[in-house]
Amino acid sequence: MKFFETSKYYTLKKSTYITLRWIGIIGQLVSINLVYFYFGFDFDFIYSILIVCIGIISNLYLIFIYQKTQLSDRSALLFLLIDIFQLGFLIYLTGGVVNPFVIFLIIPSVFASSNLGLRTNLLLVSTTTIVIIFLTFFSKELPKPLSDHFHVDQYYYYSIPVALIIALIFLNYFAIIFGSESRLRKEALNKMEEVMAKEHEMLSLGGQAAAAAHSLGTPLSTIKIISQELKYQLKDQKEVIQDIELLSSQVERCNQILKRLSLNPNEEDDFIDEDLTMKDYLKEIVSNFKETSNKNFVLNFDQDSNPKKITKSIEIVYGLRNFIGNANKYCSKNIFINLKSDNEITEITIEDDGDGYPSDILSKIGEPYLKSSDKKSGLGLGLFIGKTLLEKNFATVNCWNSQTRSGAEVTIRWKNKDLFNL
Repeated sequence: MKFFETSKYYTLKKSTYITLRWIGIIGQLVSINLVYFYFGFDFDFIYSILIVCIGIISNLYLIFIYQKTQLSDRSALLFLLIDIFQLGFLIYLTGGVVNPFVIFLIIPSVFASSNLGLRTNLLLVSTTTIVIIFLTFFSKELPKPLSDHFHVDQYYYYSIPVALIIALIFLNYFAIIFGSESRLRKEALNKMEEVMAKEHEMLSLGGQAAAAAHSLGTPLSTIKIISQELKYQLKDQKEVIQDIELLSSQVERCNQILKRLSLNPNEEDDFIDEDLTMKDYLKEIVSNFKETSNKNFVLNFDQDSNPKKITKSIEIVYGLRNFIGNANKYCSKNIFINLKSDNEITEITIEDDGDGYPSDILSKIGEPYLKSSDKKSGLGLGLFIGKTLLEKNFATVNCWNSQTRSGAEVTIRWKNKDLFNL
């Protein structure tokens, strides 16, 4: 399935990366201020602070603008390059390779080596190597008065960048190898558990289906006999006859389903078993909920909605069902579903009139096992599963509290070139 293929794409967890960056930024600020104000050394203090501000701004962008909970390979590469160049400029202003903090230049690429793809790692290692070589030949002096009496032999001086580059390649190589082996072991274990789970499920379903067919056979036969008697007795009342015929047909349908399950417990669910337009996807999912829900679903589809069909995707169906199911669970009465689609994008908005997301977890929506002071809220597993399934299938998912209604709002957007090529 497409989800399992896209699940193999390399990503970084955004919250972890943001935390590590804050640690680095705070460390840089403390070092700069300590050297300048406490020790009284002379260097380009203003430029150094401005360079640190670049890291702060990029981190704020990740927190408030970049909505996904995982950084894709490409996004991670961009921000890691920012880290390398930002630290490289700081080292350039404060002594180049003889600055002891130059060792921190290898951290971004080593950090990414076990989480990102081989091409990304090669680019990061190459960039870091180029920056180290540049700092070897071009940099400002160490902060004064250190530069007045700090001199090293050329053999020692050039051994510093050589040692850094060797350490960089060595650490990245082992991190990539160990990370790759770990992923292969995890994938093999997951497949083994999946096979075993399916075997147990099939055995269990077979027994349950047989038991259900045996147990329900008698009451269903009784209902069928009574409905036939009522049909004969009330044959003059056309309105009642229609209801009785519907009842009889549903009883027969139940018998057929039980019989089919008894003979073949491996039979798959036929819910949305063909290629449909996004409009039809939503209609099918909503009609499925209406069978068991007394809530009011308000559907609003663009008249010019893209009529192109989407290849059947279990992941998209489950992702949408999770978000619509959440709205159904937590709304007061109404669920509002809007679909906008043109030649460029397809966008679905799901709103409800409930209490909305608790304010204390709003910034963490999309992460599993969230704990809120609101006892009515869940653990966020449904949101996590839905968001992950859809994002792995190239959707952008944003969750917040609605500005127009009292409840939660979810916006799911695809570029059509991604959606129709699943």
